Amino acid sequence: MHWAEFCDAIDALPAGQLWRHNQAGDLPGLNETINPDALRMLTRANAGKRGFTYTHKPLTRENVALIREANRAGFTVNLSANSLAHADALADADAGPVVTILPANAGAKNFTPAGRPVITCPAQTRDDVSCADCQLCARADRPTIVGFLAHGSGAKKAEKITLNFQKTAL
Repeated sequence: MHWAEFCDAIDALPAGQLWRHNQAGDLPGLNETINPDALRMLTRANAGKRGFTYTHKPLTRENVALIREANRAGFTVNLSANSLAHADALADADAGPVVTILPANAGAKNFTPAGRPVITCPAQTRDDVSCADCQLCARADRPTIVGFLAHGSGAKKAEKITLNFQKTAL
């Protein structure tokens, strides 16, 4: 499907529809640069809907401006951190809401080194909650960072990335 067709499909969703962009992947663009035209097209298509996504794109001046623009226009772009310390750095950029990876043994409530609250994804900690019920990741104005427990076949790899990131960030 071409990008314009994808955006037309998003535009056709009912008002208020919750939807997630990408199960894996990132915002449109080449390498570390967000494509401004493609993101704006998607943001316009999302008008009146509750779309959200995640990005690992670096917070260059241009990327920050585009992420802020999308968040202000109602398309929630979550900044993806590799550790609690990285979550603080992303939150300091004030470009959008932040999510992070947590060790598999993390509790329901955590804090970053700067004292920011981190709530472990309720869909991971409660049997009676799904993403459709929770919807925290779709809220650009939420007061907390959302943490995802490393899980599944990639849990060890995710924890290794987190540990390596913490070592290199020190």
